[in-house]
Amino acid sequence: VSTQSTGGSHLSVSRVGSEKLTSKDAYMFPVIGSGVLFGLYVLFKLLSKDILNLLLTGYFLFFGVASLTATVSSIIDVFTPKSMQKKYKKSLSLPFFSEPLSLEFSINDLLGLVLAIAHSAWYLTSGKHWIANNVFGVAFCVQGISLISLGEYYVGLILLSGLFLYDIFWVFFTDVMVTVAKSFDAPIKLLFPRDIFAEKFEFAMLGLGDIVIPGIFIALLLRFDIHRRKNKSGANTYFLVTLVNYVLGLATTMFVMHTFKAAQPALLYLVPYCIISSFSTALVRGEISKLFSYSDEQRQPGEKKEKKGDKKGKSSKEEKSEKKTKTSGPKQEKGKKSAENKAKNSGEGKKDGKKEGKKSKDK
Repeated sequence: VSTQSTGGSHLSVSRVGSEKLTSKDAYMFPVIGSGVLFGLYVLFKLLSKDILNLLLTGYFLFFGVASLTATVSSIIDVFTPKSMQKKYKKSLSLPFFSEPLSLEFSINDLLGLVLAIAHSAWYLTSGKHWIANNVFGVAFCVQGISLISLGEYYVGLILLSGLFLYDIFWVFFTDVMVTVAKSFDAPIKLLFPRDIFAEKFEFAMLGLGDIVIPGIFIALLLRFDIHRRKNKSGANTYFLVTLVNYVLGLATTMFVMHTFKAAQPALLYLVPYCIISSFSTALVRGEISKLFSYSDEQRQPGEKKEKKGDKKGKSSKEEKSEKKTKTSGPKQEKGKKSAENKAKNSGEGKKDGKKEGKKSKDK
């Protein structure tokens, strides 16, 4: 789980700004999530579970292939030459679409797609094996963390606090969350066998939201670390401290779940660990104001380039004006000297004329 958070966080550094959440989005997230959750609960109560799971499996399998393709291709990029990472563009005309669909892909993307389709075939033919399920879950988490940006620290606090209450309510005070999680037979959760040697597995479940939501918060702290260090070498202090505390929060969740033999809202333990550890780090380092004032917009790559360009433009203009003043300076000085020389010569000529006139009169 920590690997998913780490991988998604590092991908988010290059993809920042893909989907930015505002404070309004953070406030509304638990409300919309509650509506969707209760809607699924009602559907599972009224309709056939087999039909619903068939539709939901097809829906999540489509996006699972896309997520797994993106995840696998990014891993292949690390071990292949740049020629295999070159992007090709192709337009594809489809029925019922007025404009052609533009595609952009590399050879590694095609390799990732082939592997993702093969994995999907294994998932379906193996009766939705728990390992195949978890591979899709990991891909969803990595891509979710890399594509969703909180933007600012206080937005993360709002989101985590709201979902903290959301998780507690739907797990402890109703049977809605547990019923939907057990009825939903699609890769939206990670499954862990309680006893690996048992003939029939009983699984402990971890919802993908318990990974993605803290994960995008940890990814924000990684980007803050990079901004704080100004691309210089050094430790990603906030990222590492919060990641370690996130793992401790997961361990606490598992311990409580096995001790009391009951479902636990993971965010009940993960949210305090993440918020307290990040805030305490800022307090110890005396960087609370920096942490709260940080925004992803401060480190947009495009903005940095524009600023550099402006500086270069200004310096070139200044250099040209300086050159003009330097070249015009000597010319002006030469003109002044030549004018002075002419004035001196004319004055001396006048004096010589007067002297000659006096001499003629004396004669």
